[in-house]
Amino acid sequence: MTSRRRILPGSSYPLGATWDGNGVNFALFSAHAERVELCLFDRRGLREVERIALPEYTDEVWHGYLPDARPGQLYGYRVWGPYEPQAGHRFNPHKLLIDPYAKALTGSFEWSDTHFGFRLGSGRHDLLIDRRDNARFIPKCRVVDTAFTWGADRRPNVPWPETVVYEAHTRGFTIRHPGVPIPYRGTFLGLAQPGVIDYLKQLGVTSVELLPIHAMVDERHLTEKGLRNYWGYNPIGFFAADPRLYVSSPHGDFKTMVQRLHDAGIEVILDVVYNHTAEGNHLGPTLSYRGIDNASYYMLQHGNHRWYENYSGCGNTLNLDHPRVLQMVMDSLRYWVEDMHVDGFRFDLASSLAREKSGFDCGSGFLDAVRQDPVLSRVKLIAEPWDLGGDGYRLGGFPPGWSEWNGRYRDTVRRFWTGEGGLIGDLASRLTGSNDIFGWGGRRPWASLNFVTCHDGFTARDLVTYERKHNEANGEDNKDGTDANYAWNCGHEGPSPYPEIRELRKRQVRNLLSTLLLSQGVPMLLAGDEIGRTQKGNNNAYCQDGEISWLDWSDLDEEMLAFTRRLLALRKAHPVFRRPRFFTGKRIADAAYKDIVWVTPEGSEMTEADWTLPYARSLAFVLGGESCILDNLGGGREKDDTFLVMLNAYHETIPYTLPPTSLGRAWEVVVDTADPTAMDAANHWEASTRFPLKARSLVVLRRLSGLRAPHPHKDQSKGNAV
Repeated sequence: MTSRRRILPGSSYPLGATWDGNGVNFALFSAHAERVELCLFDRRGLREVERIALPEYTDEVWHGYLPDARPGQLYGYRVWGPYEPQAGHRFNPHKLLIDPYAKALTGSFEWSDTHFGFRLGSGRHDLLIDRRDNARFIPKCRVVDTAFTWGADRRPNVPWPETVVYEAHTRGFTIRHPGVPIPYRGTFLGLAQPGVIDYLKQLGVTSVELLPIHAMVDERHLTEKGLRNYWGYNPIGFFAADPRLYVSSPHGDFKTMVQRLHDAGIEVILDVVYNHTAEGNHLGPTLSYRGIDNASYYMLQHGNHRWYENYSGCGNTLNLDHPRVLQMVMDSLRYWVEDMHVDGFRFDLASSLAREKSGFDCGSGFLDAVRQDPVLSRVKLIAEPWDLGGDGYRLGGFPPGWSEWNGRYRDTVRRFWTGEGGLIGDLASRLTGSNDIFGWGGRRPWASLNFVTCHDGFTARDLVTYERKHNEANGEDNKDGTDANYAWNCGHEGPSPYPEIRELRKRQVRNLLSTLLLSQGVPMLLAGDEIGRTQKGNNNAYCQDGEISWLDWSDLDEEMLAFTRRLLALRKAHPVFRRPRFFTGKRIADAAYKDIVWVTPEGSEMTEADWTLPYARSLAFVLGGESCILDNLGGGREKDDTFLVMLNAYHETIPYTLPPTSLGRAWEVVVDTADPTAMDAANHWEASTRFPLKARSLVVLRRLSGLRAPHPHKDQSKGNAV
């Protein structure tokens, strides 16, 4: 196919297809290619109309400039070079390739044997090249003009201690929402609707963390079963949004969503997957990186470059130890911050991003690059601090400036509320920001991103309804998903006809939500937990794009929603629940209490022996508001109320003697998971008397400023006012 267009040398920077108002510059990195052809397509992407060899090769970048190209032009690449899998090279010019820097894709991906760079069923696996063309089955890259009128858009810049993260799926959150017009359901514009934004504001969250929105590919084994990769953790491009998530414009729709959320003071955080791509292992398809420069983009096994390192569990691992691959990730991150105005990122399997030749390195090129970057160092950075490598579990091992998903918090809180004994010492550390894990290098409690549930695993409702996973709908004979759920079904597996079990389950969910939202650190709430969402026991719903995963707004638990809103309002109103510093256990000035005091059921301060009781299933502590040092811009101190928090995972009531307060002051119940109405009416108890902490419940009391309780309760066992 002979080129009829005039092409100029252009520039090696920036990478990708860049419209400058006159023409388009095309630049593609490949250190080992011998030739790169730019393939242009008609408006529908069905017919290749021209093939042009990029004329220049500078600093391992192939480039050229088309003065008559315009936004909307569809294109792809064919890259020539050796097909030598054992040497790490898998070039195949018969495969049309997606530009790693493409900012938009047109057309859907369709599985075909032609996507594979080798002959399927050849008997020699991946060693013989396949010469069939795959162009008709792969999306085409689109040149875009990213101009957008942002107006007075300002980032909310929510301080870490005030942050409450809400993990949601763009499609699943909006596709059944009654406040979203039907054409916008399941899309970015769905999240931009007033009804959705009002809901988030009234709930009290500050930051929406969206599951992956980058262009991705459904795995072939899923499509053959009529399923799809709903979560989106199978990326093929890190600059383009998935076409299924926008209505008309990938940039206009996304930016409109961000702009409207920002107007409401809500941040947008993206869950990003830079650890692997959809090309899989050595038997996977050739869609982009593999055919552009396999030996550079991927971590290959030492001694035999035919095989891939698989720290992701998805067949391959991106090689961020290579400067150009690191550049691609950094360029992608800056693009989403500077052009798309997002406020932060949650990095999937972040340990793999910090891997170098010696393994995980806290001072890796990636971590160092982010830390010194004047743009990225100022946004929220959240690590999932593990991968599938033997040394990949790195909770607490990321540098200052990072927050980390605290899986130990999740497991400890779950185990405690199932009634497991001997956990109070570990639980105390989790409730107070996990100083034992993050208390180094000047890190603060917000380094701990606390969660009890997330997209991966049971919902809160399912956590108290099922003990075993029920993933039959995934088509893998219920073998997928974790078996370590730390769940308790309250005595009956699945939906129960017994009212007492149903009520206990609601109490247990209130226990989990109260623990999460009143702990030090940054809480992350899974979308739908506040309205009683169920996945019917599926703890690995990654492939369920349907009723199992979607939020059902027609069947929401109004009582649970109201309870969650009040918890978040309590957290917002009282800084003592979101301290910017770790506790010291010391008094400050003339405070009545230390910043935190752990108390026994007898009302005395806990001793070392109390912490080691193997049967202990309850824990109580006083948060001294007078001792709460809170830095502000004026350099002063802010005092808060003093609270008593009591947790009882035992199956019987435990009487707790309420600690004495100065001047005989009393305590007021503000949260009682056994009686949600306690938050609606005055419920006062005098100090130094016994409070019946009901079985499997959490209670929060606030110290009153009056001399005595206005309407004291009676301790029926003693006949005294308490």
